[in-house]
Amino acid sequence: MIKIGQYNTLTILRDTKVGLFLGNGNEAEDILLPNKYVPQDFKIGDEMAVFVYLDHEERPVATTLEPYILLNEFALLRVNYTNQIGAFMDWGMEKDILVPFKEQARPMEKGKRYLVYLYMDEKTNRLVASSKTNQFLSNENLTVNKFEEVDLIVSHITEVGINVIINEQHKGLLYKDEVYDDSIRTGDRMRGYIKNIRPDNKIDVSLQILGYENVEPNAEKILDELRASRGFLRLNDNSHPEDIKTVLKMSKKTFKKAIGALYKEKRIDIKDDGIYLL
Repeated sequence: MIKIGQYNTLTILRDTKVGLFLGNGNEAEDILLPNKYVPQDFKIGDEMAVFVYLDHEERPVATTLEPYILLNEFALLRVNYTNQIGAFMDWGMEKDILVPFKEQARPMEKGKRYLVYLYMDEKTNRLVASSKTNQFLSNENLTVNKFEEVDLIVSHITEVGINVIINEQHKGLLYKDEVYDDSIRTGDRMRGYIKNIRPDNKIDVSLQILGYENVEPNAEKILDELRASRGFLRLNDNSHPEDIKTVLKMSKKTFKKAIGALYKEKRIDIKDDGIYLL
């Protein structure tokens, strides 16, 4: 079965005036690859990886263009224009993807970018997008465990923290006072770690490796900063957390753990005015 909104590996069946017809062995599912996407060299019987979507007449069509989003995935897309139906977003295809008004978390504006989810509308059998992303996430049956490394997408930022999508399945929260990068924005993708799973299945995440494993990379970061600063940093156990955050982009707790490990290994000396590289 040819899948709309996804990549399909199909066989070249025949060459016609309008393009190549591709298929997967089911004659009822032959699909056109228009001439403008036909490769220079091909043979009948060759296999091709193509993306399949609906054209302006709502017919399945193949393309070699690469979409910015696939079916059942999230992505940050830009609004090309709006009309009485909704907002139309650039997703890398000739035909823009529609976000109906009822699927807009807030009214969308031309030229702005929004995090959306691509899904198949069961009533119309058309691909549409939604910025009401929470409806496509669930924490009822979790597929992650504490301390596990996961993929994160920033969904929105609040005063409490940064709301994230975990492995494109679950909702999580990254507390603001544990983030030392002011450049994080909606739609950013990053690696993170499951910090805590609460009894109500709410998930706290961290950008730092948790537990003892966190010491080594942060210790190396401090050593790199010492080398770049001629062997001295005006930081120690008594430094203000904001000073540590500014220089090293880490919490005071993480900093103290890392310099403690370096001191035991006799790689640094800790004095009243700062730390020295040995």
